Amino acid sequence: MSNQPVNNWPRLDYHYLKDTVATVHMWTQMIGKVRLVETPWINHSWHVTLYVSATGLTTGSIPYEGGVFQIDLDFIAHQLHISTSTGVKLSSALGAETIAAFYTELIGNLKAAGINVEIYPVPNEVDPAIPFAENTQPCTYNPDAMHSIWLALIRIHNVFTDFRAGFLGKCSPVHFFWGGFDLAVTRFSGRPAPKHPGGVPNMPLVITQEAYSHEVSSCGFWPGSEQFPQPTFYSYCYPTPDDFGKQQVSPPEAFYSDEMGEYFLLYEVVQQSAHPEETLKQFMQSTYDAAAKTGNWDKDLECDLSWLK
Repeated sequence: MSNQPVNNWPRLDYHYLKDTVATVHMWTQMIGKVRLVETPWINHSWHVTLYVSATGLTTGSIPYEGGVFQIDLDFIAHQLHISTSTGVKLSSALGAETIAAFYTELIGNLKAAGINVEIYPVPNEVDPAIPFAENTQPCTYNPDAMHSIWLALIRIHNVFTDFRAGFLGKCSPVHFFWGGFDLAVTRFSGRPAPKHPGGVPNMPLVITQEAYSHEVSSCGFWPGSEQFPQPTFYSYCYPTPDDFGKQQVSPPEAFYSDEMGEYFLLYEVVQQSAHPEETLKQFMQSTYDAAAKTGNWDKDLECDLSWLK
């Protein structure tokens, strides 16, 4: 299968990517849990996320004993890097044969770097949730596949960042949630929301309710699943007004799922369009407009930055 890009956006095929995604998903869960236990709680679990970097995915700076450390998944050199503010730098090749082997290596490298952490060693938001140390099934890491995903994440990150800039209200960073293996950016109306009913696999209800404590409009990218084997963009709001899914959105290929309560736009539509960035921006803006209109959001939350151009 060819991965040659159109308009510099790589082609993504779920069936080609899925085994590598499943493996890296577990790696990001372990690394994210390290950040979780060493970082002060930030509202809506923003302290647990990873970020798109110039080489892959990174934790960014994690506070530790008067300094900081950082963990990076490098999808150019295909290595795991651990670096500290004391000058320690450790690297190891990606491609462990099992999730258990990667977990053992990660914890061992952290200890070698002088970092002693204890995480809850079980994945979240997946079912079944096999403890990392017990997951001895062979796993797959295809460097080319992961490199393609990362190239897509870079381009998506840049569009999401541009979209984020057009909002005066509270807005999340553009960040990577390792629970769902998705890149997302979320706007807030500023008003409290009704308590979320939960239902996320292997996720405590109190965490979900804190994440959705206030009204949100969120847009993200997700590489797909066996039930929906298509890399796709999504957009939802919480709470969801009855007429949210009846709004007209762009581009015309976007559609609403009554079952999921979200709008979707296949990544393939964006990647193959003449102007991918503009196509994605249309989806983000029109679905936000749908949320803001049906949810009666303050119109003054958006800002006009056209004077900068």
